[in-house]
Amino acid sequence: MRKLGSETLVIATHNAGKLKEISALLAPYGVQCVSAGALGLAEPVEDGTTFVENALIKARAAAQAAGLPALADDSGMSVAALGGRPGVYTADWAERQSFEGEPGRDWYMAMGKVEGLLAEQGPAADRSCWFSCVLALAWPDGETAVYEGRVDGTYTWPPRGTMGFGYDPVFVPHGRDCSFAELDPAEKQKISHRADAFAKLVAEQFGA
Repeated sequence: MRKLGSETLVIATHNAGKLKEISALLAPYGVQCVSAGALGLAEPVEDGTTFVENALIKARAAAQAAGLPALADDSGMSVAALGGRPGVYTADWAERQSFEGEPGRDWYMAMGKVEGLLAEQGPAADRSCWFSCVLALAWPDGETAVYEGRVDGTYTWPPRGTMGFGYDPVFVPHGRDCSFAELDPAEKQKISHRADAFAKLVAEQFGA
């Protein structure tokens, strides 16, 4: 398996929260990270139907545009009672429609959409849910590697906490009483879906 060298690694995101979290996870291995946003790279069209497909689209586009290895993260929440939705369309559910205000993402609105669909099923609705994360590494010559992670939990309402992003305020991981957004970021990084995927990446890329 090809290993990451000492080159700068492009994190294929324009999301400051993701960049900060990923950079912190890679810092112990001496990896210098720069975001696709900081390099002025365009965001590719994510037209895949799975997390793996979309992560590879982003990683390959960033690697080819920057001429450097690139790491992309595609992640989302799936809710059992909704047949796994929003899943790969997690971010799309946060996009405001023309009648919902200025263009952009409204995560509170997205969380409310999920809650509304669960509420329609009544108090007995299955609130089991999980976060999935796929990390895709790509090199400019086209070689790739993929790592998948997952964490299970329960969908809670109303949202709780201010330290996370996305759907973190409504996700209570199994074995905990607080939401991801109530957890100290360092603690969240130990148990998150992204941490699970990163553990697999680290074992393969930086292990003996």
